[in-house]
Amino acid sequence: MPWDEAGMPALTRDTSAKPLPQPPHAYVRPGAVLSQYERHGAWVVVARGAYDMDSIAPLAQALDTGVRRHPKVILDASGITFADSTLLNLLILTHQSGTLRVVAPPPQLKRLCEITGVDSILQTRDSADDAAFS
Repeated sequence: MPWDEAGMPALTRDTSAKPLPQPPHAYVRPGAVLSQYERHGAWVVVARGAYDMDSIAPLAQALDTGVRRHPKVILDASGITFADSTLLNLLILTHQSGTLRVVAPPPQLKRLCEITGVDSILQTRDSADDAAFS
């Protein structure tokens, strides 16, 4: 039978069918928290929590303000629990705008930087003091 003669199948509803299973609730990351202070002439931004497109704005503002007002900005990344390309992009932009040092990045952020090659342009240090004097 040609397709134009076949017609549309009738839609029926099976009232005895079980409802589709609902997906589990999405994992909600804990909020991101910042603190900032001056250390040996450098501006230190301490980031804690998860950073993605929904939570990056305060960190972006802190780093931008730091770059505009201080010769060196230090991001203490030791408390970052999640990072995606949004944070990676912010680090690149901050590096291009001024002097940025990243302190104690967690393994997930280190790996993200290695995979993308960003580890070759970002300077990392073990402590804020090391970063301030280098």
